[in-house]
Amino acid sequence: MPDVADASSKPVLVWTGFLAMCIGMFMAILDVQVVATSLPTIQSALAIDPDQMSWIQTAYLIAEVVAIPLTGFLTRLLSMRWLFVASLSLFVVASAGCATSGSFDGLVAWRVLQGFSGGTLIPSVFSAVFILFPAERQTIATTIAGVLAVLAPTVGPIVGGWLTETYSWHWLFLVNVIPGILAALVAARSLPRETGDISELRNLDISALMLMAASLASLEIALKEAPTSGWRSLYVISLLILSIGSGFAFAARTLRRSRPLVNLNNFRDRNFLAGSILSFILGIGLFGSVYLMPVFLAFVRGHNALEIGMTMLVTGITQLATAPIAVALEKRVDARLLSAFGFALFAAGIAMSAFQDPRSDYDAMFWPQVVRGTAIMFCLLPPTRLALGTLPPDRVPDASGLFNLMRNLGGAIGIALIDTIIYTRSDPLGQALLVRLQAGDVKAAAFAGIPMQMIADQKGPLSEETMAAIDPLVQTAATVLALNEAWMVMAVLTACAMLCLPFARRVASAG
Repeated sequence: MPDVADASSKPVLVWTGFLAMCIGMFMAILDVQVVATSLPTIQSALAIDPDQMSWIQTAYLIAEVVAIPLTGFLTRLLSMRWLFVASLSLFVVASAGCATSGSFDGLVAWRVLQGFSGGTLIPSVFSAVFILFPAERQTIATTIAGVLAVLAPTVGPIVGGWLTETYSWHWLFLVNVIPGILAALVAARSLPRETGDISELRNLDISALMLMAASLASLEIALKEAPTSGWRSLYVISLLILSIGSGFAFAARTLRRSRPLVNLNNFRDRNFLAGSILSFILGIGLFGSVYLMPVFLAFVRGHNALEIGMTMLVTGITQLATAPIAVALEKRVDARLLSAFGFALFAAGIAMSAFQDPRSDYDAMFWPQVVRGTAIMFCLLPPTRLALGTLPPDRVPDASGLFNLMRNLGGAIGIALIDTIIYTRSDPLGQALLVRLQAGDVKAAAFAGIPMQMIADQKGPLSEETMAAIDPLVQTAATVLALNEAWMVMAVLTACAMLCLPFARRVASAG
């Protein structure tokens, strides 16, 4: 591990190297969002079957979640500096490969490589905070990393939409090349020079690696398929059984080894466990809200990717504006209290979006985004300090991998839950709304945007002509009601984060 005292003697070089790492992390997170907004364009260009299109994203995400917990092992093997340089270089090569792909199979293969290399970039940055910097500098370093980590999903839609509409879908990947090369060169020059331990290869547990990959990959696929195939379908149940079984086998094998592939003993630390739970729940709320807003704006309001991105910039701008306040308070206030404040505020901001109607747009979404944007840094900085701030440096890379994995798994489970609510609740809510309309419910008609005269003039059941006229409005209104339920479920789950805080120990302030 780099010596913090030695790193502190060359602060300019260390900060330059750290910023290069943050750029690499930002690119890896941004890549998921910019591609998501332009999947229809890629599908059309490569003649991909609609039922296969989602694998462009799923392949990346599966490779990413497998790579994230391996960060500790790879850091010990290569050193932090060379792991970052190698991962970012591979990410650049894979990005160029994606841009030049002429077939679906080729694109998915490059996306797997891109996801695996990108997966190690994220936890490397958060472990660098506690390895490179003394305590008084860790808060500002965490803030820089945190702002970029949560800003990337916010600006992703506008960047993806602009690149696709202005140039072509190839630029979704080519945009990574030049910044990636420059960041890798700067990191190689600036990060502390340390030697990797090649003997780690002798301790590589191939069986544990296969079990971990099987558990995480099958879980990701199950979460992707469950909303459409059904949680009780044989396919999904089989995947979940495989995930749980291989996960238990991995844990049992890993906990018995003196030099494990991933150090699961970190979860025995109360603060790390509490911080990881907070990270998991933040993933549900953060990824869920970034997913729900484009769904509403695209399918209900009919906005394109660029317009969606412009609307969602409110969260990012608020987050940037409140980051200095979060930094100042984190130096003076108990991390548990700040976490409670952050998650309470974040839950309130999510709940504020649970009362939308089919005509809601930028104005209705402004204040909920302001509240969520204000809360985000309080949901990221204090839990990161709780989880990683008291661990010895040699345990931080493994712990950072697990901490970031929890956030990604929370996001995957949150999105699966949202899709399940949308798929299963839209029809019943539509039927209930129709019953209210047939009873002459004026409030139901106003919510759906149905002219009052159409309902007021009805005597008895609605005529076929009226039904045909109002059906599109009813379907849209039902979708909005289902989305509102999803927002409220996320708000409740986010509020539950505060239940684990009493079990965490107080952490010394960063100031």
